[in-house]
Amino acid sequence: MKDRSESLEVLEEYIESEALKHHCKMVATATEAYAISLEKSKDEIEKWWTAGLLHDLDWEKFPDEHPNKAVNEILPELGYSDEILDAIRAHAPERTGKQPETELERYLFACDEISGFMHAVSLMRPTGFDGMKVKSVTKKLKTANFAASVSREDIYKGAELIGKTLNEHIQFLITVFSD
Repeated sequence: MKDRSESLEVLEEYIESEALKHHCKMVATATEAYAISLEKSKDEIEKWWTAGLLHDLDWEKFPDEHPNKAVNEILPELGYSDEILDAIRAHAPERTGKQPETELERYLFACDEISGFMHAVSLMRPTGFDGMKVKSVTKKLKTANFAASVSREDIYKGAELIGKTLNEHIQFLITVFSD
């Protein structure tokens, strides 16, 4: 498996947008934190981080082919595992037909949309994630025009997929992103 520096180089090669790189790194941090909390092995933790980091690799350059371009052409040629490729496929089931089934697939799906949404909430606060409350995130979720492109349905489905209440999921991620 590629190490973190190699995966970060791949990210840099395919993504120019600092905002999208930031999102990918947030999702990597979130999936890694869940892997640690689930007491995964060091190798599994690395897989979870890598899947999170590279899940939107082709979004900027190939938006109409996302994530299929990455999982069918780019990442296999670079030697990424089928487990990582399947997790990336499963984060966009409406585009790939692959539903999130494995633990990694479910957690990547659960961390994707909510990470972007919580980042948007943090930008509205003078202290970012520090002191953020679950209630402030859930209140913004009910505001349709706030971060309107973020799928609320996917956020709710994600929490369900990992067997957590939405509040538990948000609280876990506040803790992760505050560190």
